[in-house]
Amino acid sequence: MKRADVLLVSIVLIAALAFLVPRWFSNDADKAGPGKNLVANITVDGKLYKTVKLTKEEQTIDIRTERGYNILKVHDYGIEMYDADCPDKVCLGFGTINRPKQTIVCLPHRVLVEVAGESGEDGIDAYVQ
Repeated sequence: MKRADVLLVSIVLIAALAFLVPRWFSNDADKAGPGKNLVANITVDGKLYKTVKLTKEEQTIDIRTERGYNILKVHDYGIEMYDADCPDKVCLGFGTINRPKQTIVCLPHRVLVEVAGESGEDGIDAYVQ
């Protein structure tokens, strides 16, 4: 191996570690789990439809409107869009959400799912003077 090859391999390894090390030490305090009181606010057509506590037990929420249906599934301290009859099915690609301010949106049916704290509101981020 030439000296330039060793230098190139070293730079690639350092760059890879720069991306991986923060993930190892990241604080998952905002992730749902036992002891975390997170809820999902489900909004249909701009109005609050239901507030669901994110628990480990599985529960299904069926939303039926004149635009179509959406089926949400709560499990493992998260919520996901399980099924929908919208034409593009983009809302099914969001996966399970389990952190505050994460959202699932189904535009054709005007359904919005947002994770929040148990009170439904997050705390103050900052004061500006």
